[in-house]
Amino acid sequence: MVQVTPGHGASSPAAAATSAQPSPSTRAALSAEAQAELDQALIRAAKANDLALVGELIRAGGNVNAKDAIEDSAFLYAGAEGFNEILQLTLAHGADVASTNRYAGTALIPASEHGHVETVRILIAAGVPVNHVNRLGWTAMQEAILLNNGGPRQQEVVRQLLEAGADPGIRDPQGRTALENAERLGFGGIAALIRARG
Repeated sequence: MVQVTPGHGASSPAAAATSAQPSPSTRAALSAEAQAELDQALIRAAKANDLALVGELIRAGGNVNAKDAIEDSAFLYAGAEGFNEILQLTLAHGADVASTNRYAGTALIPASEHGHVETVRILIAAGVPVNHVNRLGWTAMQEAILLNNGGPRQQEVVRQLLEAGADPGIRDPQGRTALENAERLGFGGIAALIRARG
């Protein structure tokens, strides 16, 4: 059984990143069962937004790309929920920015839906594809419009996506573009941003 004591990890993302480098011997010494247990503990710690424990588990050899039964990884969950310190830590330790969740969506899609402005900035900078279409037929921009209220955070998310090259012409399963959805829902601020991009 992998034992890691909570509360003794790094207190900041930078410190955690520095101290959380697993040694090659640590990875080699773990059995498949121990590795799987460690990886699941890492995902649980990420879901609890426990930065110190996440740092310890990564240092112990936890894989930031390992997934649980519902296809969440520490990276994907931190991105979706806006746990930015944990997100940065997973990125510093090899998070696969193109990995997808149970909806076949990248971390950027739920981050955009939830209006996590800084998280979206981090994910775009890390290289998460901005035009990825999930299993529901939606891009990050479409989810930012369809599944929220069109307010200031959603407008900022859409602005960031547009600046990163997101294509507002990608249609949803009903055949509507991002602009058409923004207009249909009465989100004038978002519609203006899209129109300004041509």
